[in-house]
Amino acid sequence: MEINTTKITSIRLWDLFLVFLRLGLTSFGGPVAHLGYFREEFVARKKWLSEQSYADIVALCQFLPGPASSQVGLAVGLSRAGYWGALAAWAGFTLPSAIALTLFALSLGAFEQDVLPGALQGLKIVAVAVVAQAVWGMAKNLCPDARRASLMALCTCVLLLVPSVWTQVAVIVLAGMVGLFLFRPQNETDREPLALNISHRAGLLWFGLFCAGLIFLPLMAGIFPNQSLALIDAFYRAGSLVFGGGHVVLPLLQAEVVPPGWVDANTFLAGYGAAQAVPGPLFTFASFLGASMHSTPNSWLGSAICLFAIFAPSFLLVAGALPFWEKLRHNMRMQAALTGINAAVVGVLLAALYDPVWTSAIHAPQDFALALLAFVALIFWKIPPWLVVLACAACGWGLGLV
Repeated sequence: MEINTTKITSIRLWDLFLVFLRLGLTSFGGPVAHLGYFREEFVARKKWLSEQSYADIVALCQFLPGPASSQVGLAVGLSRAGYWGALAAWAGFTLPSAIALTLFALSLGAFEQDVLPGALQGLKIVAVAVVAQAVWGMAKNLCPDARRASLMALCTCVLLLVPSVWTQVAVIVLAGMVGLFLFRPQNETDREPLALNISHRAGLLWFGLFCAGLIFLPLMAGIFPNQSLALIDAFYRAGSLVFGGGHVVLPLLQAEVVPPGWVDANTFLAGYGAAQAVPGPLFTFASFLGASMHSTPNSWLGSAICLFAIFAPSFLLVAGALPFWEKLRHNMRMQAALTGINAAVVGVLLAALYDPVWTSAIHAPQDFALALLAFVALIFWKIPPWLVVLACAACGWGLGLV
């Protein structure tokens, strides 16, 4: 099937940047909540993607190492406006938290670490409502019958009983195999093509650059003793070799920056705490570490180097994988597999709704009450998510004063 590329020029880069900037300023709650915000924006409100296309992108990014929510954003930007669209999407979603964490690093001694704990609790609670909204909407569209709903529930149970990043990958793979035998292949028209203008040759080039970075950056850092090159090598590897999102990358970063004395342990923990309080991807913790380095480069230059180094693998992997994924998702048998995979994706989100989203936010009746009100506001009153986020932060702050 010929891919329709007319949508690529249908949106200005500035407009695309502003959409992701608003998400970058309001998307609290971690990667699972980010997927909920993205779905509400790109599927429900703007209708840039169908439910199936969005789930297919999420499924791909669950397989790739790196920050899944940021990679979904890159894929959306790439499909809307090409490579510059991917860059605009990344900048809008990432820079707000990166700038905030850099400023925090530069003024660490002037502020207390625990600021407005009630407001932070409110932000955790609104993440429950956002993820629940995503599960609600995706389940209605992707699990409308008993077989798919049962597969979704089974995937959720497995993930809750055996919590692991590798369990998540295994569940998605097995669900795809089940889909091959359990579901009849769908017609190609059931899946709208992504508006991609990337050839398979270009995809191979991007993937080759990703592999070259893993191989040659350590060699160059060993041959040429340069601090900037050492930072690029360390953060590129951290962004390339981690599955499961931002929290999983923390041990890798700690091993890279604390033992060599680049950042002391107390500063590392303070930055991790601050990273929980800002919207956007947790990988922007790299900007805090770059600004906090004891040796040059540090400050804003160190922040920029570490930030770009940790996200570079995501650019290369998404651009390298999407052309092949776009072809596979239109294959008749692959569509049957994707029917199972999409049910598993809903199961993954449902499991994440319980742990860690629910378990980290709902501790008392008032927490559940606030989450319920936020859910009703999102689902039935159709109040914009950013407004619900601000309202929950204010309510959490008020409850913290009681």
